[in-house]
Amino acid sequence: MADYLLYALGAFVCVQLFYYIFFFTRLAFYGKGANYGNAMPGVTVLVCAWNELENLTELLPLLDAQEYPDFEVILLDDRSDDGSEEFIRANIQQWKHIRYIRISDQFDHVTPKKYALTVGMKQAKYPIALMTDADCRPSSNHWITAMTSRVTEDKEIVLGFSPYAREAGLLNWFIRCETFYTAVQYLSFALAGLTYMGVGRNILYKKSVFFANKGFYTHKHVYGGDDDIFLNEVSTSANTTISIEEDSFVYSKPKTTWKDWFRQKHRHISVSRYYKPRNKFLLGMLSGTHVGIWAVGLGALAFGLINRNVSFLQYLGIVIGVRWIIQWFLLIIINIKLDKTVEWFSFLLMDFALFIYYLVFGIRTLTRRRPRRTWN
Repeated sequence: MADYLLYALGAFVCVQLFYYIFFFTRLAFYGKGANYGNAMPGVTVLVCAWNELENLTELLPLLDAQEYPDFEVILLDDRSDDGSEEFIRANIQQWKHIRYIRISDQFDHVTPKKYALTVGMKQAKYPIALMTDADCRPSSNHWITAMTSRVTEDKEIVLGFSPYAREAGLLNWFIRCETFYTAVQYLSFALAGLTYMGVGRNILYKKSVFFANKGFYTHKHVYGGDDDIFLNEVSTSANTTISIEEDSFVYSKPKTTWKDWFRQKHRHISVSRYYKPRNKFLLGMLSGTHVGIWAVGLGALAFGLINRNVSFLQYLGIVIGVRWIIQWFLLIIINIKLDKTVEWFSFLLMDFALFIYYLVFGIRTLTRRRPRRTWN
């Protein structure tokens, strides 16, 4: 019994170490120096909004104040009835770069946000499209510059980082943990040439990529996926890169109730069934072995304590310790690069919280129903 527990645990740890060494080291030791000397192509920033008056009053002045030679901001207002239209029309003359498009129609064959983004792409004046959401705030006036600096003739897609604002409470801490570890994964995978997602709050790609793929045509009816399903289709090992400059970060407002957060995550996870098989396999192995380490590890610890098997507990400590030291070392380096999103001393607690998260949503996925439709 003892040997089988150690063998199983060792196998799970070996798989995890493969991910840490082959994938996560790429992000940990990735150079942050942006190529600000590159040519600066024109950029169209696309912001979709539905009843976001309060957020727009803060966001639009920040976007208009971006320091970049040639850019425009297209606000795509999808049938808002909270006074957004009146606010925009009353103030648009004071903003140099803001364009306003009111979307009054809704269609059964395409989701509202994807329709809005498609309209924005067709109306965009410049060859580069940069997306964010109404509840986001760029970290500086050089956000466009920092994201665009990674664009080259070959690099047509740039994945950015969008941390959630730090607030008090357990929910906020966990949201920041999950967001951080998700970013570790998608940024590391992108550097390995295996891009599977980005976040729509901070992502850039050339318009030519969008239209060459016929936009969101293959998944136009799916709620969500304007970032991850789309990237699954268009990204290659050569055309995608990342930006983790501090200036490129875009902060977002987190959910404030567990119910709202759970609904949001359920919607996000529900689109993963559209991923490429290799992406499903790699992500499934990473989360599955994470669950396996904690499940088998806790079982092995209980077995060793009940049987007072000191040598078994020593071997158990060595196996767990190797994984923890390597993981802790890499995550500290990455956390520094990603604005210290999570307190370093809570990494062990974060690891356990993610075990619960993977377990709950794994069971939820197996017994899932279609998520309730929401605007985005």
